Amino acid sequence: MVPITALWLPILLSAVIVFVASSILHMVIPYHKSDYRKLPDEGRVLDALRAAGVTPGRVYHFPFTTHKEMKSPEAVEKFKRGPIGLLTVSPNGAPAMGKYLGRWFVYCVVVGIFVACITGRTLAPATRYSEVFHVAGTAAFLGYGFAQVQDSIWKGQT
Repeated sequence: MVPITALWLPILLSAVIVFVASSILHMVIPYHKSDYRKLPDEGRVLDALRAAGVTPGRVYHFPFTTHKEMKSPEAVEKFKRGPIGLLTVSPNGAPAMGKYLGRWFVYCVVVGIFVACITGRTLAPATRYSEVFHVAGTAAFLGYGFAQVQDSIWKGQT
């Protein structure tokens, strides 16, 4: 067993590497380019949302139903008619990229801490690099990869 305090350098180094690599991937490769599209008649839709009183910090689900109402004929018809979606409303103003990037880096550090904890608890000191990489890589994949799968499932993209 390797104490987690002995792994602070790999934790920070892995967070920096993931942060830099993900930044390069998002800026150079148009990976998410097809994820977002402009709303048809955006001005009219935004005016309607303002008039409806949507507020920042909320996630709106439409059409909205309670669990009890979900199987009612009216709710079923609303879902058939569509559209169906989730609307996340952010505060007005330009996106605070510094804050988002800071949160992403903190997430990278937290994943690194858990990877180090799992790897340090399951492997003895002087374990071969390939075994360390296998355990750490699997744990890191769970931390980074499955978070995206869960997000896609809840957004209905799978």
